[in-house]
Amino acid sequence: MVSASSEAPIGVFDSGLGGLTVVRSLLKRLPNESLIYVGDTARVPYGPKSPETVQRYASQIAEWLVAEGVKVIIVACSTATAHALTYLQQHVTIPVIGVVEPGARAAIRATRGGPIGVIGTAGTIGSGAYARAIHALAPMLEVRQEACALLVPLVEEGWLDHAATRVVVREYLAPLKHAHVDTLVLGCTHYPLLATVIAEEMGRSVQLIDSAEETASETALTLDARQLLRSGGPAMHRFVASDAPEKFLMLARQFLPGAITNVEHVSFA
Repeated sequence: MVSASSEAPIGVFDSGLGGLTVVRSLLKRLPNESLIYVGDTARVPYGPKSPETVQRYASQIAEWLVAEGVKVIIVACSTATAHALTYLQQHVTIPVIGVVEPGARAAIRATRGGPIGVIGTAGTIGSGAYARAIHALAPMLEVRQEACALLVPLVEEGWLDHAATRVVVREYLAPLKHAHVDTLVLGCTHYPLLATVIAEEMGRSVQLIDSAEETASETALTLDARQLLRSGGPAMHRFVASDAPEKFLMLARQFLPGAITNVEHVSFA
């Protein structure tokens, strides 16, 4: 028998706008599901912050989402996944899903033998989370990583196809082009919003990996296994920002046209 809690929403959080790429995949993969999205815009970016600080931020948001009655939490941020996923899975009573392992699996399927490139925030790359996840499944594959600290602020500014963004992307990707990677993991959920610029710089022969679709598939499997899939009826979506909700709404509408009409403000500090 399907549990009544199947009507509960999915909880998703990120440091800012980036997790909307996961929301976009969820809306495609699980159109019947309601969701609550939290963008921690007051404290973005997470990448330069210490693991302890990121874990504290993630715990605060996860506790809030649980109190709001969600049935599963998706940590739609690679940095928070790297630093806080294990802690959350041990301390939260509902399933918690990260974006690193789904992205690693997708990269292994896509590569033609490597090397696999990974770009991410300083926190994600410094943690080695993607390299560990890839090597756990395919230890012989070579992994090349580059921290790209400026990309999240550029996305949060809405500079998705700006000349300055192209210069920064070219500089960050040069070592990976030189290494002839055949697959590039966009190891931050903000980065798919720059996929066009990144693809143009890397060339057609390089497969870009967006972990959002794989994460949505894993979420579907998790809910199905626990008989928590929502059967139907109008889905309700809430979007929350911890700072500047009007700016969040303006930028978010570019990525999810028609899906976002209002953004709530909630402080987690």
